[in-house]
Amino acid sequence: MTSNDDTAFDPALEAALRARVGQYLVGALEGRGVRVGLACARFNGAVTTRLLDGALAALAECGVDRSDVTIAWAPGAFELPLVARGFARGEQVDVVVTLGAVIRGDTGHYEVVAGECARGVQDVQLATGVPVVFGVLTTNTVEQAWERSRPDATNKGRESALTALEMVNLLRQRVFTS
Repeated sequence: MTSNDDTAFDPALEAALRARVGQYLVGALEGRGVRVGLACARFNGAVTTRLLDGALAALAECGVDRSDVTIAWAPGAFELPLVARGFARGEQVDVVVTLGAVIRGDTGHYEVVAGECARGVQDVQLATGVPVVFGVLTTNTVEQAWERSRPDATNKGRESALTALEMVNLLRQRVFTS
């Protein structure tokens, strides 16, 4: 997960970093027993569906049982934080992944929708303590949205699902419990 190879985390540094601290915590990509809520936007739904396919494939590969996955469809990205809050407050999921696409158009709504969606997702996770992953594409063009939702390892829905598992497993470590 990086914008390019030059900015990627170098795994070779991990041993050196571990040697410099008392505890070094990393979330695992283990999905057994993890309950996942997928909050999906119908607006630009063809892109969302491609993101959803990537997320579901990643969850299955990591051992998440299909019975532990719930999908909820909101009208658009602006409504996703409320759906995420419903999932988080309902205590039936361990993590929420928001999926959708906000594509810049001719009006100024792009900044409002994308910004408020991101802020709302952040607010939900900070208020509830339940990880909520921002898997909403914010692109300038439809072509960019197609590119980021390709059915391969670069799919941002897949990346978001993996982030979700990593966060759940990181927060389950004893240092984060009260």
